[in-house]
Amino acid sequence: MTAFSPLRNAAFRALWLAGIVSNIGAWMQTVGAQWLLVEQDSPTWLVALVQTAASVPVLLLAIPAGVLGEFVNKRVLLMVVQTGQLVVVALLTVLTVMDAASPAVLLGLTVVLGVGSALQLPAYQAIVPEIVPKKDISDAASLSSIGVNVARALGPAAAGLVVAQFGVAAVFALNAASFAVFVLTLLFWRTYKPVRARPETFAEATVAGVRYVINSPVIRGMYLRLALFLLPANGIWALLPLVAHDGLNLGSAGYGILLAALGAGSIAGAFALPAARRVLGTSRLVTISVVVFGAASILLPWAPALWSASLVLLLAGAAWLGVIATINGSVQSFLPPWVRTRGLSMYQLVLYGGTALGSVLVGAAAQAFGLTATLVVCGVLIVAVAGSLLVRPLPSTAGIGREIVPLPLTDLPTVPAEKVDDADEVLVLVRYTVPEADRPRFREQMVLVEQSRKRTGARRWQLYDDHEDAAVLVEAFTVGSWQEHLNQHADRLTEYDSAQLEAARRFSTVEPAVDHLIAVPPAPHERGAAASSRGAKSRG
Repeated sequence: MTAFSPLRNAAFRALWLAGIVSNIGAWMQTVGAQWLLVEQDSPTWLVALVQTAASVPVLLLAIPAGVLGEFVNKRVLLMVVQTGQLVVVALLTVLTVMDAASPAVLLGLTVVLGVGSALQLPAYQAIVPEIVPKKDISDAASLSSIGVNVARALGPAAAGLVVAQFGVAAVFALNAASFAVFVLTLLFWRTYKPVRARPETFAEATVAGVRYVINSPVIRGMYLRLALFLLPANGIWALLPLVAHDGLNLGSAGYGILLAALGAGSIAGAFALPAARRVLGTSRLVTISVVVFGAASILLPWAPALWSASLVLLLAGAAWLGVIATINGSVQSFLPPWVRTRGLSMYQLVLYGGTALGSVLVGAAAQAFGLTATLVVCGVLIVAVAGSLLVRPLPSTAGIGREIVPLPLTDLPTVPAEKVDDADEVLVLVRYTVPEADRPRFREQMVLVEQSRKRTGARRWQLYDDHEDAAVLVEAFTVGSWQEHLNQHADRLTEYDSAQLEAARRFSTVEPAVDHLIAVPPAPHERGAAASSRGAKSRG
């Protein structure tokens, strides 16, 4: 089957299986932590805070973690972080056995585990496109979502059984063992060859990643809709322990069955996802999934028994996968290699930030207004998100070329390295000779060129009239350093970017002339004076 073709890749298959084991342990950890707080008669908001404690570190560290993942060996990073998490969970297991796992200790160590998740998530997602063919990236993202939801199906149910038979400490011990499985898998994976990053400072790389997302309408649109969905959608995830305990009078095993129903629905949805995506397209598939999830949130508090609640959660699980896996696969396929880890770190920022904030909001709302009212309002808000998708669908990625196309620096004289400082800003001037009749269309095209320049490195961009030559328009943009400008030419332009630049060049009746100017920093005794510039002229 096409949807499972990435599993023919041995490296992906090993990572996928190890990820399932690790995620089963993580879900067992979450169930154990939440149930431990329920047993301690903790307030509603504190139970919901478990998800927030795990998510806030990702919210704070996602972007730096994405930059880190660009520069270091991703396999080594994953090994180090997984080992650290193993140690933390082992400590929590010991404290639980000693009856010393107070709510403060439990939430504190959950935060530490969240730091580990923040550091590894962008690298883990970005390593997949490095080891599977481009045509399999979307299916690999769907398989990763299947793996997560297999864990959601098995982990909570297993946790419920383990808690009932052996106690919460045993759940934490099994999570530690799941980390050990992942570490061993990485140790035996010796064929990975890391992609060498081009020279960039940490600060420049961070700014470049944020700038790319801001100036990419496709990615920005997907992240915005994901955030709007996640805030109310976390009502089901954050409040399900209370639905089980207070609404249905279930024990830990019953709570595990409800979570297993969510996971099983996600697995069923994953099998149907490739065909649904082909028939419906990305935006319609996400819209339908959002509607179904919203309806599930409205119906869940009215379910009278375990079987009816499980049926509602089966639908919710399939809808959840339809939203998350579809957007994640689209993002992984769309992001160019040079910024993929950083772009995915901002996906994690939205995902976990929405989870953290959503969990806090729904927990507070449930405390103030009750479980039923909160879940119904969440469902109404989710359906409203679907309405916004009908008015303004997700942007289509069809026909947007994603292969990297180097842009040659034709006839540019070599700039000696000793004469260029990474802090020296570069000003690029491109002179177009455009007939008056073509200027309106040229200006429209330059809107797309501006987005392209900023995505690939430009700090500032402006189009000017040349008052000395009425036929000439001058594009001016700045780049942070000469090295970044070289990177911009060598490996940041996609086929789509190249097509936009070429479309602009075709409006010019003569070959556009390009000037490259490198800022000259003031001498120590001239710091108050205006900086001058030296330039190297070229055609490119």
